[in-house]
Amino acid sequence: MDMRQGFESHTRGVKSMASDRSARKAQKDREGIEVVLFTDGACSGNPGPGGWAYILRHPESGRESVASGAESLSTNNRMELTAAVQGLAQLKRPTRVELVTDSVYVGTGLSEWLPKWKLQGWKRKDGGRLVPIKNEDLWRELDRLASTHDVVFTHVAGHAGHAENERCDELAVAAYQPLLARSRSNSG
Repeated sequence: MDMRQGFESHTRGVKSMASDRSARKAQKDREGIEVVLFTDGACSGNPGPGGWAYILRHPESGRESVASGAESLSTNNRMELTAAVQGLAQLKRPTRVELVTDSVYVGTGLSEWLPKWKLQGWKRKDGGRLVPIKNEDLWRELDRLASTHDVVFTHVAGHAGHAENERCDELAVAAYQPLLARSRSNSG
């Protein structure tokens, strides 16, 4: 089964490949990709200490930029968003980017939910009424960054052997480990 999700956004260029589209369409969507951004977030407990990581790769030159970070109290979704925000923030000019992540939350949010939230004043519907969205600060920043670039979203299955996704996961977990050890020593 093709794990790519099909999304089209009203923001400047968040696109993805649908599972029922042909390989030719997927290849066309990837044409002109300047950089590939692999991201992942992880959390021990939800909420709990969390980490994020990205690998930003320039396929033509093979150059990579890798970074990770952590927060003492976060959620997995916040860490997934932070990884995408931190990676896109490294780009200095409008760029065609393939965002590769195991987070359906990030991909669906960028392409389906975000345009609706903006129209509704950064609120979502819950039981027929509008309520504030979670992680609004990160969604606003991700929206700002994504609108500068032409982003193609590709979903990969987490913990399924995708080399860069596994590496990002390892970096994210390693980033929060010192916080986890500190929180355990403070509680005991």
